[in-house]
Amino acid sequence: MTTSDGEQQPVMGDTPSGSALAVGLGVRPGTDAGRIVRAVRAVVGDATIGCLATLDRRAIEPGVLGAAAILDTPVKAFTAEQLADVGVRHRSDRASAAVGTPSVAEAAALLAGGELVRDRTIIDGIVIAASSVLPHS
Repeated sequence: MTTSDGEQQPVMGDTPSGSALAVGLGVRPGTDAGRIVRAVRAVVGDATIGCLATLDRRAIEPGVLGAAAILDTPVKAFTAEQLADVGVRHRSDRASAAVGTPSVAEAAALLAGGELVRDRTIIDGIVIAASSVLPHS
């Protein structure tokens, strides 16, 4: 799999044994749960998902909550200020103008987990990134 900028991604076997993924999401308001789940699975496959992580105002969206229910995982929410404080590889002027932080998916994945194992990837307009997390973290 490649990122939106053409970079090759590591295979899922690169995640530590026994770990789950914190999946960072960047979505527009009104994005439906089915679309989110399809995008997440396109990026992380059948990996165990420890949580979905996103901007606080997106965490209460019906589509995000529905996707979390389908994936049987909690949602972790972060403020724009928290996300903006995270050093990320990909920054977006568009996201910064729209929600007050230059990164949602990568920053949320990093805050919710550990090492980034999936760079920012855009699937059907949904931005996904993932970090490895140890169980129960």
